[in-house]
Amino acid sequence: MNEIGDLSNMRKSYEKGLISDEFKSFSPFFIFKKWFEEAEKDSTILEPNAMILSTINNKQQPKSRVVLLKKFDLNGYTFFTNYNSEKGKSILNNNNVCLNFYWASLEKQIIIKGKASRISENESNDYFNSRPLGSQIGAIVSNQSEIIESRDILEKKFDELNNYYSKVRPKKPTNWGGYIVKPHLFEFWQGRKNRLHDRLEFKLDGNIWNSNRLSP
Repeated sequence: MNEIGDLSNMRKSYEKGLISDEFKSFSPFFIFKKWFEEAEKDSTILEPNAMILSTINNKQQPKSRVVLLKKFDLNGYTFFTNYNSEKGKSILNNNNVCLNFYWASLEKQIIIKGKASRISENESNDYFNSRPLGSQIGAIVSNQSEIIESRDILEKKFDELNNYYSKVRPKKPTNWGGYIVKPHLFEFWQGRKNRLHDRLEFKLDGNIWNSNRLSP
């Protein structure tokens, strides 16, 4: 099988939107909410809250993975995970992270840089208790990022706990909970014709968000 792919002719023209200069006076949180609501209304986007989370481990090696945004407000952007996972260990070592939302059908992208910190146990408990039983058991069963001999081991353990927890409600594992990312930088990207894309950056200076248009 030929493992070399020539993708030089793969391209499309972006013509669906623009970022006008008036956006520079808006709050980046307002723009995020506006764009997110557009993504929610687009039936071709299966999970508008899917985002790429990038972290750096203690060897200064980056890693990205898709996680789900579960809450956003003026305080930041919240997701949940196993604290002992690879991402959890990386955040413990270096809590500077980057979030990326890409909605291809809208030709829009948002980059958020900030610092991640754990949310309160009460908040994590509230969210855990709102999850379906299967998801709760999954969080208990999985030692995320650890090597396992086979999937059968996971399935067997899940079935055992599923039977047990059919009678009692599971409690949140102590190694599972939420992080909130407090932004210090937003970048909004809108695809445009001829690769002259719109890029609008917001940087936090004290309590003020300064905005600049960037060259594509």
